[in-house]
Amino acid sequence: MQAALRITTKVLPGNKIEIELPEAEIGDSVDVFVILREKPASKRVSVLELIEQARSKHAFRTTEDIDRQLQQERDSWDS
Repeated sequence: MQAALRITTKVLPGNKIEIELPEAEIGDSVDVFVILREKPASKRVSVLELIEQARSKHAFRTTEDIDRQLQQERDSWDS
């Protein structure tokens, strides 16, 4: 039965990797598979998109609605 090892390592300067095989002997032939991990896509969002997202999360209110709410709040202070 073939032995398999999973080794995680970092890419070194010069785009090189270094691995240590504890069960291998000098002169042994080995097969090496390198699987690059997927990098998360960094999605850049413009300021206008951020504003639009914020607006879409909150119901649109008219100036009259806001004035009415402020007046109700002020009226409650007198009580």
